[in-house]
Parts: sequence; structure tokens; C-alpha cells
Amino acid sequence: MRRNTAALRAVMLVLAALVCACALCACMTGQGTTDQAETSETKRTSIVTTNFAEYDFARQVAGDAADVSLLLKPGADAHSYEPTPQDIVSIQDSDLFVYVGGDSDAWVDDVIGSMDQSRMHPFRLMDNVDTVDEVVPEGMQDDEDDDTSGDDAPEQDEHVWTSPVNAMRIVRAMCDELCRIDPDDAETYRTNTDAYLGKLQELDDEFRDVAANAKRTEIVVGDRFPFRYLCDEYGITYYAAFPGCSTETEASASTVAFLIDKVKQDDIPVVFHIELSDERMCDSICAATGAKKELLDAVHNVSEEDFDAGVTYVDLMQHDVEVLREALD
Repeated sequence: MRRNTAALRAVMLVLAALVCACALCACMTGQGTTDQAETSETKRTSIVTTNFAEYDFARQVAGDAADVSLLLKPGADAHSYEPTPQDIVSIQDSDLFVYVGGDSDAWVDDVIGSMDQSRMHPFRLMDNVDTVDEVVPEGMQDDEDDDTSGDDAPEQDEHVWTSPVNAMRIVRAMCDELCRIDPDDAETYRTNTDAYLGKLQELDDEFRDVAANAKRTEIVVGDRFPFRYLCDEYGITYYAAFPGCSTETEASASTVAFLIDKVKQDDIPVVFHIELSDERMCDSICAATGAKKELLDAVHNVSEEDFDAGVTYVDLMQHDVEVLREALD
């Protein structure tokens, strides 16, 4: 998602607030170093994450050996998140800070660039997989908020976790990083990772079974489209309203008409929307075509109810297996 000047100013204000908070803390910690040293010796490894997918990866790898927290509040839109002063303090105090990279995390470079990284270790998901350029296929409405920075390099699609194959790569790399940070618990991390990789491999096998037995190979998403890596991995053609990180909320008449025609012409039985969407565009397409509406979950975030219930990445992606099976049948 492209960030505007107001958003960047907001980040700078947050940084200024952090500087003030740090100065205040420095004035209040004149009690000697003994208690601090004891606290340091007993402090558990802390992992701070920005979105739900990476949060779940981290808690599956860490288990009970580390504390894992999610900055994004359950139910919130991942693309409109901006860090609070307390969020920045949490990042600074963490041992491992996990973030995606890409446009939706544009604030991160400035924030961690201002921090002491002698203890806090940034972990960027996009550094651990092969990324692809964000593209605008036939019928998709491009984001009108064009980048005016003068940089003509194509943007990289940041939704790398939507492919279970990428998830496995990320989890392996995360385990290696945690073992370096916390060697005392390395055996726990590796045991947990081996077990979790088995679940992710089963998930990959299920998606491959769907693709191998599909009667059709195309899907329609009446929403943003954050599934490039998923579709590329399993050979699925897609048509959608907006790119995955688009700031647009209302599709043009031509975009909606294109998707309606595509559903009718190709006899598409299911039209998808993503999680935490208002679903209006999907509803319009379904009303005009008689197609069934279904959720295709990109695992940016979950509802508060699902978060409290302990829903996992694998749970959400297994749902995607079943709805894709229906859509491609």
C-alpha cells in the first residue's frame, strides 16, 4: 500500500514520542544496575510480529519457550495499521521483530533504523523467499494513487505467506534465527519446527490434490487480490478487482462489468472475497450472476472471536483448500 505524506508525518511524530519516552525512562532508572542484571538473566525471549500469519508462525516455532505478541489488533485492517508509541517500545524491547516488508510495512525502516539493534533482531519475511513483481492482470483496476517518488522499479508482491511452500521456507529461517538468538532453547525450537513443517507439508499436499483434480483452473475474487503466491504455486488463473495492497475501495463500473462477464462466460460457480472485507463488491457480482459467495482467507488478520478461540494459519488455509475445491470443481 502506498503511503501518503500525512502517514509519514504520523510516523515521525511517533518517533518523537519514543525519544521523549526513552528520555523519561532514563531519568527514572537511577536505582543501580543489580536489579536490571537479574531481570536480564531471567527474561524470556520476546518476539513481536506485525500481522497474524507471522504471529502464528512464531508461536508454532517458539511454543512455550518465548513470548509472542501481535501488534495488529484482531479485527483491524492490516493495510491501515500505523504504530503507536507503545508499539515502538515493544519493538525496541523485543529480541526478534518479525515483519513482512513491502509497502504495507513502509514505516518499519525508519523505525528500526532509529533503534539500537545490538539486541533486537529484525526478521523480514520477504528476505526469505523468492518474491515476484506485483502485476495488474486483465480487468483489474490499478491503484490510482500512483507512486510519485520517481522510482520506476516494479513493486514486489508482499503477500508471500499465502503459499504454504513459502510458509515452510519462512518457518525454517525463523527457527534458525531463534536458535541463534536463544541457543539455550534451540532444541525446543527445532522440535517444534519439525512438527509444524509436517502440518504445512500436509497443507501443501491438500492444495496440490485440489489443483490436480480440478475441472477448471480459474477463480474470480471480487475484492483485493493478495493470493499471487498461492495461485502461482498451484497453477491457478485469477481475475480480481484490485491488487492486494490497493488503497481503492470502490471499483469502477468497467471493472465490475468485466468480472460479471467473466463469471457468466466461464460459468464460474463461486466468487470470493477476503477476510474482514465489507463484501459489497462480491455481493454485487454474485447478485448479477447467481454465483455463490465464499471467503478466501489471506490470513492478514483474524476477528477478535477467532483470535480468542486460538484459530491458526493452518486452520484458515484448510478452509481455503475446501472453498477452492468447490470453486474449481
